[in-house]
Amino acid sequence: MRQNYIDRFIRYAKINTRSDSESHTIPSTPSQWDFVNMLKDELIELGLVDVFTNPENGFVMGTLKGNTLKPVTPLGFISHVDTADFNAENIQPRLVENYDGEVIVLDDATKTSLDPKVFPNLKNYIGHTLITTDGTTLLGADDKAGVTAIIEACRYLLNHPEIEHGDIRVAFGPDEEIGVGANRFDAKAFNTDFAYTVDGSYKGQIEYECFNAASAKVKITGISVHPGTAKDKMINAFKLAMEFDRLLPEDEVPEKTSGREGFFLCTEMKSTIEEATMDYIIRDHDKQLFLDKKEKMIHIKNYLQAKYPNAKIEVTLKDSYYNMADRIKEDMRSVDLAKEAMDSLGITPIVEPIRGGTDGSKITFMGINTPNLFTGGENFHGKYEFLSVDDGLECVKTIVKIIELHALKY
Repeated sequence: MRQNYIDRFIRYAKINTRSDSESHTIPSTPSQWDFVNMLKDELIELGLVDVFTNPENGFVMGTLKGNTLKPVTPLGFISHVDTADFNAENIQPRLVENYDGEVIVLDDATKTSLDPKVFPNLKNYIGHTLITTDGTTLLGADDKAGVTAIIEACRYLLNHPEIEHGDIRVAFGPDEEIGVGANRFDAKAFNTDFAYTVDGSYKGQIEYECFNAASAKVKITGISVHPGTAKDKMINAFKLAMEFDRLLPEDEVPEKTSGREGFFLCTEMKSTIEEATMDYIIRDHDKQLFLDKKEKMIHIKNYLQAKYPNAKIEVTLKDSYYNMADRIKEDMRSVDLAKEAMDSLGITPIVEPIRGGTDGSKITFMGINTPNLFTGGENFHGKYEFLSVDDGLECVKTIVKIIELHALKY
């Protein structure tokens, strides 16, 4: 299994499947569609049935047919094929055997290195085989590691028919990194009791809580006049934008929060004297605090509008996704099963909230509870990304064990 896992992951990682937030096509980039169609052929060759691609949402789905006579409900596993907004051209993964805990030089020319002084998490991987970047691109373990683990688990089960299981649905889809991939997920066609996204990080992670999320667009229209005659006439939209931001709680920002604490984040600001626009994301695990944060944006808008009646201040809020824990807590079978599987393999389950989003959130609210499992990768979305082969294989074993236990219980 080990060499198959390494070869498959490296082959997938070398393919540029970066998504594009400015695109309006599905998928957002042609390379994702090419990759999905390649996976379709590979799933059919592997032995899955009912394999199809859906041009309406960019997903490929297939079924590993059950081999038990017992009535077992279908179980699902999902990963995304796109990679994040970082250089993904000419990805050249590097294999580091038996990592010794020292600095890993990624690129001599730019002196780019994985240094345990900067990334102390590296010390957790002494003795592991790591796959790194060459210091110029991302790796794409988020989420090619998830795709690899799911397919390798299916391959293992096909080679070990003594492990009884029901129908196993798999799905690989686009555009998770730009937040739209699961919007059109076909939950009816997937037809499972519950499922898992395989899109986490270090070994043992089980995530079933995520943020409630919204975007906010602030537009401020001021008055631009010649500075020599500006007294009591000019309204500088740029300065109003800065004042708007200062009125937000200064400690409720990503760099000062952790765990279940929420935040406001200004992701972009453009301004002239006459017009300023600011893009924010709003996050909180707690539903009421999430609502309060959105209300805070409106309160600031109303305050500044009253203070500067000749300006025009607009705030447009749009919800993005919700905390899947609100649904999963009503039926914890998916979480309990994953914990039991890890316990049986000697893996310590680490149940913690996601400080971000997941396709599993949207799929959960479509009626299929979908917590998230680890993949063995760390430092995602950049040139310092790496994947532990050892922990990636533990992910494969976890998937297989979940499937095995599921057949005994459900």
